[in-house]
Amino acid sequence: MTKANNFNITVEPRNPDKFYFYIGTGTCGLGAGAGKTLNAINDYVAKNDIDAEVVEVGCIGYCAAEPIVEVEMPGRGRIGFAKVKGEDVESLLTQTLAGDIETERAIYQFRDDKRKAYDNVLFIDEHPFFSPQTRIVLKNCGLIDPSSIEEYVAAGGYESLTKVVQTLTPAELCDVVESSGLRGRGGGGFSTGKKWKFAQASGADQKYLICNADEGDPGAFMDRAVIEGDPHRLLEGMAIASYAIGATKAYIYIRAEYPLAIKRLEKAIKQAVHHGILGKNILDSGFELQIVIKKGAGAFVCGEETALIHSIEGKRGMPRPRPPYPAVQGLFDKPTIINNVETLANLAEIINIGADKYSAFGTKTSKGTKVFALSGNVKNAGLIEVAMGTTIRQIIFDIGGGIEKDRKFKAVQIGGPSGGCIPAQHLDIEIDYETLKTVGAMMGSGGMVVMDENTCMVDLAKFFMDFIQRESCGKCIPCREGTRRMLEILKRISSGHRTETGYDALQRFKGVMSMQKLANVIKDTSLCGLGQTAPNPVLSTLRWFKDEYEMHIYERKCPAGVCVELLNYRINEEKCKGCTLCVKKCPVGAIKGAKKSPHYIVEEKCIGCGSCVEACPFNAIEVE
Repeated sequence: MTKANNFNITVEPRNPDKFYFYIGTGTCGLGAGAGKTLNAINDYVAKNDIDAEVVEVGCIGYCAAEPIVEVEMPGRGRIGFAKVKGEDVESLLTQTLAGDIETERAIYQFRDDKRKAYDNVLFIDEHPFFSPQTRIVLKNCGLIDPSSIEEYVAAGGYESLTKVVQTLTPAELCDVVESSGLRGRGGGGFSTGKKWKFAQASGADQKYLICNADEGDPGAFMDRAVIEGDPHRLLEGMAIASYAIGATKAYIYIRAEYPLAIKRLEKAIKQAVHHGILGKNILDSGFELQIVIKKGAGAFVCGEETALIHSIEGKRGMPRPRPPYPAVQGLFDKPTIINNVETLANLAEIINIGADKYSAFGTKTSKGTKVFALSGNVKNAGLIEVAMGTTIRQIIFDIGGGIEKDRKFKAVQIGGPSGGCIPAQHLDIEIDYETLKTVGAMMGSGGMVVMDENTCMVDLAKFFMDFIQRESCGKCIPCREGTRRMLEILKRISSGHRTETGYDALQRFKGVMSMQKLANVIKDTSLCGLGQTAPNPVLSTLRWFKDEYEMHIYERKCPAGVCVELLNYRINEEKCKGCTLCVKKCPVGAIKGAKKSPHYIVEEKCIGCGSCVEACPFNAIEVE
């Protein structure tokens, strides 16, 4: 038994003669059935009277393999098994404890010089999903119990905060972070150290720090996973940032749809306060900090910093013009620094390894690593962290394992609804703030949605534009009305001639002709970042997939077969048996023909509902 320096926290090393079972109980694991797996493990331990500890950990990132169960036995290293459902637990653990490893289910093992390794099981640093990664923000996720401050301290937690408050002045700390090259991971990419200096130089009697955990991008789950898996890392980063700018109160603005993350944060804050890591006179330094959790209602616009501030103040979440910037006049009109979860989670490591070593990761202008939520049509979906400068190809095909069902890669959406699509010809582009902009994309907060050949890019642009239009706060006309008009144009492009009346065709062509101009007006005149980047999905898909738009506009066809109104149905006479099932299902009587004879579809009457396709038992109805 040992005691950690500077903290009244007793840290007990794991008992080498005890059994340990680890189960990932982050949201992704629970969604895959980890709750039932956890119950089954507890039942197995009780039933067999095993001297074991069952440890709940966060998501290790390999979401495609959840639920993941890891076993650590006396004399043997820690080994992980994939897709362990509740009904699999008894046979798997019985077999494993007997020394017979199910190698098909075993996905990795950890290196341990003091324990015997398993044969024919990859070490985690050799696994194709993990080996290309550089894990700084995610270094503890999936490895430690997120509800235990003792485990965080045992892993070196809060040592950086101790070093900061005991050896550095706030100005020196700002210099260290600036020299590390850390840029805001929320999308803008502004230098974190420089941003801090604006607030640090202010003589205001009260300053605030806000952690923006309002993760609203479709397909993004980075902040949620980091908080669920390692909440103390965020708290340590917030304490370091607050010390740098002179803030005594900090807020975590997190969406209420993240109940597990909130629960673990609340517990972590209570633990830190209990041990004197938060509160008054932290580590006898005279520094004090109170951290408050503010639950957001899920409005996407509240990810914009001024709207977020208004929400914390109890007002409607709407942006305001800048300047003044929040660093000068923010929350309650006091200097306020807003950083997102990933930015703050980098700070402890920067202090731990030093600014120079941290800046050695990445590219000339983009230092460190970037966390991405890899999702969509990719085999190994999950949470990854790579050094800046890693190529899109390496992420999708090396870490992600390629496209599902071995289909052809089409594009990847980076930066959320306000980002852009990167086509196949730019797969070798590097992850870098400036480089991504050259192809019409942006870093954003870290969503990365992969699309295969069956994706319609017009339909994708329509999806994101619909999302942005619904999430617009409505304060400024360009965003409120401009996105509405752009969505109407996209809907007309993907609509079929069956529903057109009067001047619909003319309006469709006029809308297409004005789409580029409308997009530029929205970008140039919108009030906040949401509106200014709103047209990006349309502009990037127009840029790289113009031929697909032309097919929709001129030939009234959807190459991917996604836009229902552009699909044409016909009956293959050789396959049709005249069973009349399709006739009975057609809601508009568009199918004709005699019983037991081939039928045909009256194109002018067909509304393209697809009911006939579902009804036909002979696959005689072809869709073009």
